[in-house]
Amino acid sequence: MATVILVRHGRTTANASGLLAGRTPGIQLDEVGHEQVARTGERLGDVPLVGIVTSPLKRCRQTSKAIVGQQANKPKVVTEKGITECDYGDWQGRSLSDLAKEDLWSIVQNHPAAAAFPGGESMATMQARAVEAIRRHDAAIEAEHGAGAVWAAVSHGDIIKAILADALGMHLDLFQRINVDPASASIIRYTSARPYVVASNTHAGDLSWMRGKPASEDAPVGGGAGHAADVATDS
Repeated sequence: MATVILVRHGRTTANASGLLAGRTPGIQLDEVGHEQVARTGERLGDVPLVGIVTSPLKRCRQTSKAIVGQQANKPKVVTEKGITECDYGDWQGRSLSDLAKEDLWSIVQNHPAAAAFPGGESMATMQARAVEAIRRHDAAIEAEHGAGAVWAAVSHGDIIKAILADALGMHLDLFQRINVDPASASIIRYTSARPYVVASNTHAGDLSWMRGKPASEDAPVGGGAGHAADVATDS
């Protein structure tokens, strides 16, 4: 069973100005975003990634570059359209404050499984193609590199939220309960028994424990003993 680290791109010029960027060409990280992904790259530097899969949009490619820069083995970066940003259609490029006045806004917030963006895609379609892409790459990476392999997927907020919701067994209508910040890292381990959400929306913390042997596919009843890196030793 391989393990995927889902990384959201860092803050962009559109994020900072309150615009829904969508798939608008040329949107890139701002100064804060570059600082964020540098820290995330350093954090993931403790984990030997066997590969990186990225959304084709520039902000994700910039984030992937920052991660590769901290990897000793310089893993190959593969572009995957299946994890690109949601196609927000006519909503793309508009301000969030303006969009909040639309009737569709309340559906996106409270019943996203029924939401379809005019001129774009539905949120259900977005989730289906993103989950399919992640599971496909995860299976291929495990087949090539073994059950202890760790890889990263660099994508977007709604995409990662939808993937986490699927792994948690949550209906898409509940996915707005999940938060995914810029440059955050979330971790999923897919097994034959079930997916395990190991971490969600993390910004700091040691990840060196991921270099160890793959965990059991069984759930640790009672919570288990945690990772070796979490165990303090007396001086």
